[in-house]
Amino acid sequence: MTATESPTVDNGVNVGALLDARAALSDAPAGAQFQWRAETEWLKGTHSRGSVKTFSGLGGEQTHISTFTFDADHPEHFAAEDQGATPVEIVLVGLGACLTGGIASVAQLRNIQLRSVKATITGEHDILGILGADPEVPNRFKSINVHFDIDADATPDEIAAVVAQSQKRSAVYDSLTNPVAVAVDVN
Repeated sequence: MTATESPTVDNGVNVGALLDARAALSDAPAGAQFQWRAETEWLKGTHSRGSVKTFSGLGGEQTHISTFTFDADHPEHFAAEDQGATPVEIVLVGLGACLTGGIASVAQLRNIQLRSVKATITGEHDILGILGADPEVPNRFKSINVHFDIDADATPDEIAAVVAQSQKRSAVYDSLTNPVAVAVDVN
């Protein structure tokens, strides 16, 4: 490589395809209307298994390459069998995954080579509310903290800007920090 050539950055994100999709969906916004889906089936006790297979978007029904499954349960400390992460832990994983995927995409777009990205996500939670022990305690997290350790060919300010842009575009971050209408019904 000569001094005038820039190194090729490869974070595994096809930015060209993402930019093409953004342009195409800006011209045809009906295709940008997605419905994400998950099914959850009770197995035993507090153990359930969730699955994700299909979604709607890009003007039609779509199918993932395979069905993804997620086991959820509660720890043995709560008379459960600890057969999976708790549902609130799955929420934290979703937040970390959304932000981390965004970091990879933004870094690729900005020609920043990543060597490693690790997110540590913690959620403070008073469970007296969900146990019904104190009706004044909310069931939700009191706070969530996301800490990133990022090793990249970039300055600290450039890394901070990548993280800020990822946060700005994160669907999970936005869903956790802004009210979302949730309807629950039963047959």
